[in-house]
Amino acid sequence: MTPNFHLEIIEKQQSYQAEKYASTVCQQVISATIDMYTSIGFYKPWVGYLVVDSDVIVGAAGFNGVPENNEVEISYFTFQEYEGKGYATFACRELIKIAKSHNPGVVIFAKTAPEENASTRILSNNGFVYQKVVQDHEIGDAWHWELTH
Repeated sequence: MTPNFHLEIIEKQQSYQAEKYASTVCQQVISATIDMYTSIGFYKPWVGYLVVDSDVIVGAAGFNGVPENNEVEISYFTFQEYEGKGYATFACRELIKIAKSHNPGVVIFAKTAPEENASTRILSNNGFVYQKVVQDHEIGDAWHWELTH
């Protein structure tokens, strides 16, 4: 990927008033992530991130908490107007790198809607394998994927 792509930590106590954070969806993501820190804590690197291309926020990604039982869940998404440009693939790869550099033996997993879609292709292309149907508080029935390498 281009060196202009990077992840930016969503900090617990930072002002997000700059123009690059102005979009409604970006503000919603930042607010929801900071709210999540209240319940799960703020432990770097197991936090939320903004996906940035140059100085434009194009999506979000992160860990759904610190590893528990040596497992950690990742999630990522691209803002609608930037879909199809490789940002989610980049975010998935970066989360894998972050997790493995801080805990080489951690099992990384993700959940998707129970259907073939862009996210299932991203996971499959990054070494994740479908494991089973699980319950998710947002999705309901969800496909559970684990990184196998």
